[in-house]
Amino acid sequence: MKQKLLIKICCFLFFCVSNAFAQQKTVTGTVYGTEGSPLPGVSVVVMGTVQGTMTDADGHYSIEVAEGNSLVFSYIGMVSAQREVGPGITSIDIQLEAASSNLDEVIVVGYGTQSKRRLTDNIAKLSASDIAEIPSPAFQNTLAGKAAGVQVTQTNGKVEGGINIRIRGVASVGAGSQPLYVLDGMPLINSDESNNSAPQNPLLTLSPNEIESIDILKDASAAAIYGSRGANGVVLITTKRGKSGTSNISANVSHGFSSPTNKREWLNAAEYVELIGESLRNRYGEEDGTERLESFLDYYSAGTDWRNGEVDTDWQSEALRNGYVTDGDLAFSGGNEKTSYFFSGAYNNTKGIIRGNDLDRITSRANVSHKFSDKFTAGANLSFSRTTIDRIANDNAFVTPMQAVALSPISPAYLPDGEPNGNTVYANFLLHDKYAFYRTNIRRVTGKAFGEYRFLPELKFNTDFGYDLYYQTEDNYTGRLAPFQSTNGEGYASSVGTESYITSNYFTFSKNFNSVHDLEVVAGMEYNDTRRRFQSVTGIQFPSDDFQTIDGAAEITAGSGSNTGYSFLSYFARGTYAFNDKYLLKASVRRDGSSRFGRNYRYGTFSAVSAGWILSEENFLKDSQTLSFLKLRASWGQSGNAEIDDFASRALFNAVTYNQRPGIAPIQAANPFLTWESVDQYDVGVEYGFLDNRISGEIDYYVKQSDGLLFDVPLPGTSGIRTLTQNIGLMENKGWEFVVNTENVAKDDFKWNTSFNISNNRNRIKELPNGVDVITGQNILRENEVLNAFYLVEYAGVDPANGDALYYLNSDNGDGTINRETTNSFNAANRIVAGSPIPNWIGGLTNTMQYKAFDFSFTFQGEWGASIYNSGGVYQSANGDYYDNQSRDQLRRWQNPGDITDVPQARFGLGNGAVNSTRYLQKANFIRLRNLNLGYTIPRSATERIGVKTLRVYFTAFNLLTFTNYDGYDPEARSDADGTNPAGTSVARGLDFYSAPAAKTYSFGVNIGF
Repeated sequence: MKQKLLIKICCFLFFCVSNAFAQQKTVTGTVYGTEGSPLPGVSVVVMGTVQGTMTDADGHYSIEVAEGNSLVFSYIGMVSAQREVGPGITSIDIQLEAASSNLDEVIVVGYGTQSKRRLTDNIAKLSASDIAEIPSPAFQNTLAGKAAGVQVTQTNGKVEGGINIRIRGVASVGAGSQPLYVLDGMPLINSDESNNSAPQNPLLTLSPNEIESIDILKDASAAAIYGSRGANGVVLITTKRGKSGTSNISANVSHGFSSPTNKREWLNAAEYVELIGESLRNRYGEEDGTERLESFLDYYSAGTDWRNGEVDTDWQSEALRNGYVTDGDLAFSGGNEKTSYFFSGAYNNTKGIIRGNDLDRITSRANVSHKFSDKFTAGANLSFSRTTIDRIANDNAFVTPMQAVALSPISPAYLPDGEPNGNTVYANFLLHDKYAFYRTNIRRVTGKAFGEYRFLPELKFNTDFGYDLYYQTEDNYTGRLAPFQSTNGEGYASSVGTESYITSNYFTFSKNFNSVHDLEVVAGMEYNDTRRRFQSVTGIQFPSDDFQTIDGAAEITAGSGSNTGYSFLSYFARGTYAFNDKYLLKASVRRDGSSRFGRNYRYGTFSAVSAGWILSEENFLKDSQTLSFLKLRASWGQSGNAEIDDFASRALFNAVTYNQRPGIAPIQAANPFLTWESVDQYDVGVEYGFLDNRISGEIDYYVKQSDGLLFDVPLPGTSGIRTLTQNIGLMENKGWEFVVNTENVAKDDFKWNTSFNISNNRNRIKELPNGVDVITGQNILRENEVLNAFYLVEYAGVDPANGDALYYLNSDNGDGTINRETTNSFNAANRIVAGSPIPNWIGGLTNTMQYKAFDFSFTFQGEWGASIYNSGGVYQSANGDYYDNQSRDQLRRWQNPGDITDVPQARFGLGNGAVNSTRYLQKANFIRLRNLNLGYTIPRSATERIGVKTLRVYFTAFNLLTFTNYDGYDPEARSDADGTNPAGTSVARGLDFYSAPAAKTYSFGVNIGF
């Protein structure tokens, strides 16, 4: 009897236990932050138990839980949430909402993500909302003023103008100074392929509507994971993707109107005749000067009555115009527990503010991810774009529209028959605009296929294969009636195709031990192979201007072609460790090999280490009612710069002809010891939050030293080769960065947030080859001076007695003092270091407000400490030195003894003050209202009737106001006529030469969500 009872009890217990285990199941999922990015380090606990886990670097988790129980998701700085595990549920994805600050947002760090709370590096993050609805074809313009220590400038007002981003100053002299751009983990081609000497932005092909977030790796500890290419910082771009459980259709349409941010004042016809006449008479005497004036004016007035002011041409208005910007995009996104998708298309049509300068772009993107099982996920990102640009000549060409301001106002723009007037002092750009064109077409394909296999909940393997194709064609035709055309038309055609293949394979181990130790290790390899092919052909003698392609040329006069390429092979590892969620440590190392460097130094090792301490988690601060968050962090890291020519280390020969006989000749000497510039950077920072993080921010101090600078060192002329690329020199950048974020008002009906950043950077060249100065035009490289400092004779004003221009001697008195006497002889004066092309301070202020259904935001951007040299000043503001029209300030020129003024007497052709001196050097300080946005969201109760989830109308403005004392067109604009040398452009040298101002744009739009 007892035996039977025992058997029954055992069977009952077995049934209970079996039933309990039958109800236990594995639940997986992903936890997202407020911006929809995966959130690592989230605590996932079975309610009422101590059983739990944490999400990995990609926000994934896996936990055993009994059916009917609930999971609690919690994360510091986020609102906790719970979800019940109902019947049939094996996957739960959830999005947590921020509690009151952004201290715990997810940051992309390269080959993974990390919580900002646990970050020991300096990384600035911008979300889709930060870059949305800004009417500019270049997404980089949306970054201006938004991140501390990041300077963003567009070369000038051309729609395709090159974008220059400097992260914590300029880190190189002779190699590239642009950051590395990484799109969804794939390094992008970012080479300027322009053939008209004016740089264009190769990343115009990327539409802002595709971008989910931008993370800027500023310090070397963050950038070291990219090794040899991280010296100038890294910009990580993450595109949008679908989210589980939602299906959305969104559309945006906007149209705006553009105008120049500034126009200059020039002399009208009567003032011009007076100035030139006075200048000629001062040079040649009353009778001879008047005769020369009348002869000139009779010739260039094209038969009009210049004496009575019949013609008064405003050439500036002929060159600059009102433009427009039209934007439209459509996106479909969604997903379930297994599949997510994002499909989008966008269109941009921009009519530039400079005559003849336009852009037309279409882009499309498809991002798909599918979870094949609990262990394996795969997907692909694919994008295509086509960009067509109608271009104009570079700033140094007579036919560029901006140089039209030099033409005489007594010359009519058009003849009575409607044809552009060809009889002007310099070439009339209107003839070139009518009878010539320069068109660039860019087709770009970027794609990435990826797979992830999870061996264990804490161990996964990622494999990615990326492809980037940049294919560009340029067509140029100059008709027989265009200026400087001596043949029956000239045509030019070129094509360049650059392909980049990138494969990455890496393991990620992420585990929490006893809810105390958090460890993550990433290790893997990457291979990047890039190939470029270029070809061009030039022909002349066309039967008529109706034939504008190269096959219409009767004679081929030139042709060229080249093939080049490079490759990188890399191994990398990174480990992060957190103890008790308050003691943080990170280390990384990357071993890079590059085909660009000498055979003895192809491989380099780049390492970094950083640490952090969250003091606010300590017992002595944990219960503070005022202090919400306090973290100290410090880092050191080393990165490299490999942006030089593909074969800079090798001995090169080129094909030559002599008397129609073929041959070869050496063009470059070998340097087997050539290797990377290396950048060592130290960073110490503090992150803080007060009053429940309603006041938060960062303070950082950094020192950034670039060693082994890549220089083209001159060789003796007898060698037959001009230069040899070598690693010589040392440069330093150091400075402070301050960030303050405040939640000023947080009510249900009204919210107001402010973000302010300001940073200081001090640039100095520490060592040069043999300590010898390198002088280029108005700039100098000198030890213990700023990079490309201005080196000019110092202007001392005007002698009141005779109107002579005066200059300071600035000679050495022999006793260590400087002779500050003045002279009227320019050649007797000595040059001095007179200013810096690099700002000392940059900053930005953003305010975001929401009142009920209204939203309002604006961003101010500012720069201080830089100077700008107006190279065109010797023609534009030259007190009548030649026949160029003059800026209106020349009306205050010296005319009589005793006149006190800064404009010398007008003396035709004698260069009285019209020479390169500090007369044309000015401070480029400015504050600009970079963008402003005002929107209204129509109540959902009204939109649901027409099947619309959300409907928002908005007004936005770009470059709305500019406050500056600079007399030129724009304190940000620089000459684009220096070609594509990455560190030697006029942007780096601070030169303005007939450079167009930026566009000011007002735009109206509507956002629709279904």
